[in-house]
Amino acid sequence: MDALRKQASKIREQVAKQQHAVIKQFTVSGYESSAVMVTDEIELQRHQQLEKLYKSTRTGRDFQREIVRATEAITSVGYSKMSEECTRYGVEGTDDALLAKAASLYGEACTNTVRETEELNRVFSLEVMEPLKAMANGAPLEDARHLAQRYSRMRHDAELQAAEVSRRQARVRETASTENIVKLQASEAKMQEIKANMAVLGKEAAAALAAVEAQQQRLTHQRLLALVNAEKNYHRRLAVLLDEAEAEMVSDKQRKESAPPIFPSESCSEKALYFWAEATHAFIAESDKELSLDIGDYVVVRQVSPSGWSEGECRGRAGWFPSAYVEKRQGIPVN
Repeated sequence: MDALRKQASKIREQVAKQQHAVIKQFTVSGYESSAVMVTDEIELQRHQQLEKLYKSTRTGRDFQREIVRATEAITSVGYSKMSEECTRYGVEGTDDALLAKAASLYGEACTNTVRETEELNRVFSLEVMEPLKAMANGAPLEDARHLAQRYSRMRHDAELQAAEVSRRQARVRETASTENIVKLQASEAKMQEIKANMAVLGKEAAAALAAVEAQQQRLTHQRLLALVNAEKNYHRRLAVLLDEAEAEMVSDKQRKESAPPIFPSESCSEKALYFWAEATHAFIAESDKELSLDIGDYVVVRQVSPSGWSEGECRGRAGWFPSAYVEKRQGIPVN
């Protein structure tokens, strides 16, 4: 019977060692989660604190890396291509002066956008990416995580040693021989040594991870503010550029639509049909080619354009005015 017990004990020890080896293999780069109380309640609380800090610092590091990847993806290639295409079209692509001018204006806005995007990338690199990369890949984080990993492995050792102490205690209860008592005392002494080392290493790892976590959160918040401020200023400058281009495009279009049409000069051999018209709306001339009118003025209308403008004479002055601002009253001969 004793032989069977000894054989069973050896088998349990071998299984425990194999389990320990497997656990080490899978936890060498992480922190093993466990709800088992190895020594006492204080140690379990320390383990849970380290587990939480380990996960938190890993999540913080991953978030910092995501910010870096996102800012690296911003590029000005699309604006560069659009600038080239618009400029080429404005110079070579159309005979419409208004459209050519609009294409050139937008091409210039795209060129300025490229410059603004390059400046944004420079700010991102200096104020966001480099500080976050340094933190995510820095020695303080790795050192703190290594301490936590050492504590995790030591905790597994403590679990195995606790099992060993239990086995030695069972053997002493079965056979209180001097050999068994000495081995039990050695196992208990080793367990106390592991507990003492765990207490010291646990405090050190927790303090290091807590400090890294606080620094992570502070730096990430600062860099997010810098990111928001840089993008806000970038989009404001782009809005100004586009507003200026739009304003000039609209102004050109309005000038073209409101400009009096060009007709053959008075030396034309064809005779025009003149007629009287009365001004029903006041009109203020904006150029030398236009004719100001007051309500009630009578005008000698000499030309009428399909574009909505008429040319005539009033009080010794001649020029163009909107056709809708007058009403025909009486036809008169050319002379």
